[in-house]
Amino acid sequence: MEFKAKEIAEILGGTVDGNPEVTVTSFARIESGKPGTISFFANPKYEQYVYTSKADVIIVNKSFEPKEPVQATMVRVDDAYAAVAALLDYVTAKKRSYKRYRGCRSKVRWSAKVGKKVYVGDFAYVGKHSQIGDYTKIYEHVYIGDDVKIGSHCIIYPGVRIYPGSVIGNNVILHANAVIGADGFGFAPLEDGTWKKIEHTGNVIIEDDVEIGANTCVDKSQMGSTIVRQGVKIDNLCQIAHNVEVGRNTVMAAQTGVAGSTKIGEHCIIAGQVGIAGHLTIANNTTIGAQAGVLGKVRKEGEVLMGSPAFNLNDYMRSYAIFKRAGK
Repeated sequence: MEFKAKEIAEILGGTVDGNPEVTVTSFARIESGKPGTISFFANPKYEQYVYTSKADVIIVNKSFEPKEPVQATMVRVDDAYAAVAALLDYVTAKKRSYKRYRGCRSKVRWSAKVGKKVYVGDFAYVGKHSQIGDYTKIYEHVYIGDDVKIGSHCIIYPGVRIYPGSVIGNNVILHANAVIGADGFGFAPLEDGTWKKIEHTGNVIIEDDVEIGANTCVDKSQMGSTIVRQGVKIDNLCQIAHNVEVGRNTVMAAQTGVAGSTKIGEHCIIAGQVGIAGHLTIANNTTIGAQAGVLGKVRKEGEVLMGSPAFNLNDYMRSYAIFKRAGK
């Protein structure tokens, strides 16, 4: 990577405040910037570092008005946080090379259809009648079962297991050891106290632009499909149970578990270690705080929930104040 400040501004649709010819070769956090690096400033609590950072270029919001002299060249954009994400995408795309490769120790069944410039690493397996889209990269030790459909420009990291019949869209990223399409946790109690397994005959559908973290599991449905909608981002170590639907552009942090047949709305934010009971509906734009337990339907859009069982944040804070006083 090597860019001049004026090139960065052109890529991001911004303006240069300072030396447009200064060159950077790597990224750095603003508090640890050094010569030759580019940083960004979006959170007001880090403003002190704008004046002390050694970075040569800092991406800032157009509205930022410095209170002290700034040594770095500033690239002013509408949204610094979104701009640095776009610049990282741009740099990654330029580094990424697309070439057809099939490891000599991989196995692609003869009936599978593989698009152009697909990478299949050693010890990867692609099952019968599966389809792999153009420019997709399948790393080493990946298992892809029969009748799986994977779109273009996907990245499937080592150790991922994709069960038969799963459908994966374009630009999907599955991190190491994610499991897509395992049986859901469904058992019927019998009179003798044992449990009878309920067969799961459905599948998993993952739409475009989804990212799923390492060691996360998305279970297939009993009937129909478990669906992860377009733009969803799921962190590491999460559990999505059978027949769940996760709405578009919802984000979910690590160690969250969603029980079977729950429908989560669009643009929801679910923090770490949240537990969501089964057969619920979560309204659009709901925010659920860390370690909350959701036991009932969330009908009102835009609510912020905390606690276990979870309820409205304002009520929770008033209740918490009473809890603290009661313990003294």
